[in-house]
Amino acid sequence: MIDRAAGLVSPMTLLWAGALLASLTTSAPAAERRPNFVIIYADDLGYGDLGCFGHPTIRTPNLDRMASEGLRFTQFYSAAPVCTPSRAALMTGRLPIRNGMCSDKRRVLFPDSGGGIPETEITLAEALKSQGYATGCFGKWHLGHLPQFLPTNNGFDTYYGIPYSNDMDRLNDVAPPGREAFWNPKIEYWNVPLLRGTEVIERPTDQTTITRRYTEEAISFIRAHQEEPFLVYLPHSMVHIPLFRSDEFVGKSARGLYVDCLEEVDWSVGQVLQALRDLNLDEQTLVFFSSDNGPWLTFNEHGGSAGLLKDGKGTTYEGGMREPTIAWWPSRVPSGRVTQELGSTMDIFTTCVTLAGADLPSDRIMDGVDLSSVLFDEGPSKRKAVLYYRGTTLMAARLGPWKAHYFTQTSYRKDSQTRVTHDPPLLYHLGHDPGEQYNINEAHPEIIARIDALVAEHRQHLDPPPSQLEIPLAVTNE
Repeated sequence: MIDRAAGLVSPMTLLWAGALLASLTTSAPAAERRPNFVIIYADDLGYGDLGCFGHPTIRTPNLDRMASEGLRFTQFYSAAPVCTPSRAALMTGRLPIRNGMCSDKRRVLFPDSGGGIPETEITLAEALKSQGYATGCFGKWHLGHLPQFLPTNNGFDTYYGIPYSNDMDRLNDVAPPGREAFWNPKIEYWNVPLLRGTEVIERPTDQTTITRRYTEEAISFIRAHQEEPFLVYLPHSMVHIPLFRSDEFVGKSARGLYVDCLEEVDWSVGQVLQALRDLNLDEQTLVFFSSDNGPWLTFNEHGGSAGLLKDGKGTTYEGGMREPTIAWWPSRVPSGRVTQELGSTMDIFTTCVTLAGADLPSDRIMDGVDLSSVLFDEGPSKRKAVLYYRGTTLMAARLGPWKAHYFTQTSYRKDSQTRVTHDPPLLYHLGHDPGEQYNINEAHPEIIARIDALVAEHRQHLDPPPSQLEIPLAVTNE
């Protein structure tokens, strides 16, 4: 593996990279250019917050066009209902329970955390970099803020962004108490750093211009690397509270501050796709748009909507983990399609590595599947099940259209600490009842038995490492 503190590469990594390069020479003609990949990731976006996903007043013309020219997933999931574990899953193609990027004590990483993405994990950037890809990350990272955990020590050539959530590093002696700071947010209330590589270049970050600056940096990277295959990871800070937007989007929406910010994210998507068109890279580039988890409902109008789905961020109900997702690749993904096939953000890793002509790591369990058959309209999804984790607890499991809840727990409310055990588990048919309103477990014991078997099989191959989220900063610095 890479010694990120010293910048050295171990023999194991060299062997793994050599195997990937060898696989590429045998699986793709030398003259055939490998596809570019762009992953645009929103923060705390609700399933019902896009025009193309049914919102009646939110205007998202660029995402709507992306959907009309590409493929819209209606049953696509994050691997967790909060930031850090969901991002770890996206970057590694593995459930957070497998790499220690989850916890029941601390849901995400904080500025006083000493842990981060383990050195033994293989990120999507590392996998593609070994194939000759240029790799750039522009936005919120949240997989560890110490140098060894930052993007440029985890496979990315370039990083520009904030290391954790934009509501962290709050200055309580400057900001008003409680939630008052969020209702009328100001830049100086949060001392969040902006990094280029591992260097802090601005603090506090001017969050009013951050969506625009992420976008400009990503497009500059695309232009600079247009002659070679590239990966662009664009994880926006918005629409996570506190909400900030540039002057051009102040008061632009009919929905207020939240959607002012969302419409700027939509603008960003349009800018990136247009840059690909202008550079004649659109037919060589697969673009995914998704979100890390559902809406933060307890922030009222400063949070989004999960539409007809139940609950939101922090829960393993559908509203917490089912994400509005679009795939776009004009030359390969047939346009104007909507699929009910299952997908996960973990599948983005597997799909991209496979399309790049590489082999997946064989020394670990990979939870992502290749979605090429769905993207190219060649067959059903290889994903047949979804596991719903909250921290280290498997709360629910889905098999086909059936979902069983072994435990339920609400999101960030007064009763959110109350976890209810269900034996037998609650059972819902998500095709008939996507809002999870009508428990039908008594009528279908055979379905519960099948899901129980799925869970038992999963647990037979599970050996969770210690939590990275529970490592204090002081221990790391000793």
